[in-house]
Amino acid sequence: MTRNATCKKILSVCFAFAVIHLSAQQVAPSYPLITHDTYFSIWSSSNVLNESTTKHWTGTNQSLIGIVKVDNRFYRFLGKTPDIYRSIVHSETIKYTMSNADADWTSENYNDSKWQTGQEPFCDDAKNGKTVWQTKEVWFRQTFNYSKNNHNLFLQIQHDDDVEVYLNGQKIYEETGANTRPDYIDLSEKINNTIKAGKNILAVHCTNTGGLAYLNADIVEQISSAMDNQIRLASQKAVRLTATQTKYDFTAGGVDLQVKFISPLLLSDLNLVSRPVSYVTFNATSNDGKTHDVQVYFGASSDVAVNTSKQEVAASVANTSNLKLLKTGTTSQPVLQKKGDDLRIDWGYFYVGAPNDNTTQQFITSSETSGIAAFLNNKVQSTGSVKGNSLELNTVLNLGKISSSSKEKFIELGYDEQYMVQYFHHNLRPWWNKDGNSSIEQQLETAYNDYNPVVEKCNAFDKQMYQEAVAAGGEDYAKLCDLAYRQSVSAHALVQSPKGEILFLSKENFSNGSINTVDITYPSAPLYLIYNPDLLKGMLNGIYEYSESGKWQKPFPAHDLGTYPLANGQTYGEDMPVEEAGNVVIATAAIAKAEGNANYAKQHWKELSIWVDYLSKAGLDPTNQLCTDDFAGHLARNANLSVKAIVAIGAYGLMADMLGQKDTAEKYITMAKDFAQKWMQLADAGDHYALTFNDKNTWSQKYNLVWDKVLHLNIFPQSVYEKEVKYYLTKQNKYGLPLDSRKTYTKSDWIMWTATLANDKATFEKFVTPVYKYATETPTRVPLSDWHETTDGKQVGFQARSVVGGYFMKMLDEKLNK
Repeated sequence: MTRNATCKKILSVCFAFAVIHLSAQQVAPSYPLITHDTYFSIWSSSNVLNESTTKHWTGTNQSLIGIVKVDNRFYRFLGKTPDIYRSIVHSETIKYTMSNADADWTSENYNDSKWQTGQEPFCDDAKNGKTVWQTKEVWFRQTFNYSKNNHNLFLQIQHDDDVEVYLNGQKIYEETGANTRPDYIDLSEKINNTIKAGKNILAVHCTNTGGLAYLNADIVEQISSAMDNQIRLASQKAVRLTATQTKYDFTAGGVDLQVKFISPLLLSDLNLVSRPVSYVTFNATSNDGKTHDVQVYFGASSDVAVNTSKQEVAASVANTSNLKLLKTGTTSQPVLQKKGDDLRIDWGYFYVGAPNDNTTQQFITSSETSGIAAFLNNKVQSTGSVKGNSLELNTVLNLGKISSSSKEKFIELGYDEQYMVQYFHHNLRPWWNKDGNSSIEQQLETAYNDYNPVVEKCNAFDKQMYQEAVAAGGEDYAKLCDLAYRQSVSAHALVQSPKGEILFLSKENFSNGSINTVDITYPSAPLYLIYNPDLLKGMLNGIYEYSESGKWQKPFPAHDLGTYPLANGQTYGEDMPVEEAGNVVIATAAIAKAEGNANYAKQHWKELSIWVDYLSKAGLDPTNQLCTDDFAGHLARNANLSVKAIVAIGAYGLMADMLGQKDTAEKYITMAKDFAQKWMQLADAGDHYALTFNDKNTWSQKYNLVWDKVLHLNIFPQSVYEKEVKYYLTKQNKYGLPLDSRKTYTKSDWIMWTATLANDKATFEKFVTPVYKYATETPTRVPLSDWHETTDGKQVGFQARSVVGGYFMKMLDEKLNK
């Protein structure tokens, strides 16, 4: 994000206080702060917590601000005070046309008197724009006066889709595609010779290439705030990530401040996993032997409860016996009215809670800046209900006199979704309120009372998980598991079906927004098989219900149940027959292996039998069909997809044996072993096995083989694993092993599965080290992407997806094969 020159000068002085040595912190592409589900998910995208605005996982700002007052000095430790812009284009009206414009339409002397008069923004929906735009293209011109007193100019633009911008006839910006939020393009150097004192013409052309249509453009001046001179930056000393916590250490003058973000997603306790409450704790200690007065200011934007910042919100006080509470949500409350990928929740209510005592103050302001200003000037006042856009929920905790002994206080952040998903046209409440007998206030009160035991449980779990991960795969592997844990869990919605079954429904984040995608469930499975197989059942129950109800009648499972949050039936445009049949059969067998019985499989034996029958006919040599790596294109005779089918057939035999169906078990285990021998011939490429049966000059990761090892099926000879692993070691790049010979990009979850094929820990770590290097060096600052380029570490696509639960495959192998 760009900054004005004045701010740069101020920050360059302050930055010395914020620089930290990378060795003192655990580096991540983005740091989880609040993680509960796909809508209540807030992250920091910089190594230093006070260097950037906190964001929803989609990248939209959801600002949290933290300032500590030590005696009479102020230090910001969390978030970034907002850049302030004001328009220099003072005219509200513009001239526009939706017919083809003349060739000289951008020039200063063009006669636009026959054009229509309107206002921005343009939108195909009258509710979100001032001028309705439903044609393919729109052109507009706007006149404004410029004074040489204006500095630090930016083009503020939001467009859907392709846009080109001209100033006085000269093109100053062009971009294809759409952006979902305003971008600020620094014009300081671009327009020095174009803009002039007096009259100027801003001209914009936008083309809607499909879907939504939107355009809003302005030239704005970035202005500095007086607050920049009053607030120093706290010096960050360290950051540590564990499975359930992100912990920061700061120095602010004579005080050391530890800030912890705790999302207690302990999978053995579904009520705790479902409770949508995170803790933010503040622990202060004097570092100079003196006594200091300490207050902590925490501001949370109402943007946490909207899809776009243009939506009107209301905020109010909602105190309980133990808690001072502020709540906010949209005034429109469009419950479950939107579906799709790059969306935020705009129904339900966001809560900020703090101890209800005389050391706590809470108040609502119309913006971040006014909330901070009230704290700086000691003009905090209690407030009632407020309406507006981008309100701020403000809390001030008075820690009192701080000396050598530390003092700790905490606040709670909670979200009441009211209804979480729609499941075959039934609106379902979140698990914590599945019977409709609870309230968010009760959940916040329970969280308050449970603070100490919950934190103790989190500490114990974090320590044990890390130790087990180190034992299984080394330090780098354990840190990757820490990074993956909350991301995977929080990409799901936990609800109860109308039949009373667990539903743990994933969102296919930054992929296509599908809900309960089977080939998202499959890679995510290892984490849940280790810590609570019931949650993997919760990923499969809806898919089984879809087929068993007769709504889905094909001889293989559906790809998905819809587009999040509406699970009313598959919306993906193409089936993945072998892929999804293999996925569900293997996942069900893994549940049987983890639980030591096949009771769950028995409940769904009819569907499993139909699907394995399909695999026995179509799986060995698959036709040209999609698999989970569909982003890489179609493949006929896909050797890795064939492995999945073969392993699934063997896994079905395993389940039949556990159910006492010995003849069936023998039939399918024998079939799988026979297919494996044929596969070895079909895929043989000398020192490795090929990507496809018809092209031996190729190779690919055969990550699906891992289930043969983990489930102890013994379908493929050990020599197959050894040959492949040896070959893969010759193909690694700086940031990992490519997915196959077609491209240099990879999927990190599949690398973890491929690495688990290795016979020893040292070889396993050879595959893990480049992935950890990617996670700590990638220039793409988003929640961990599972699809990255192995040459430069950049994200190719996807982010914040649950599939990083697949990183736990090595730990699952250790658990099941002790």
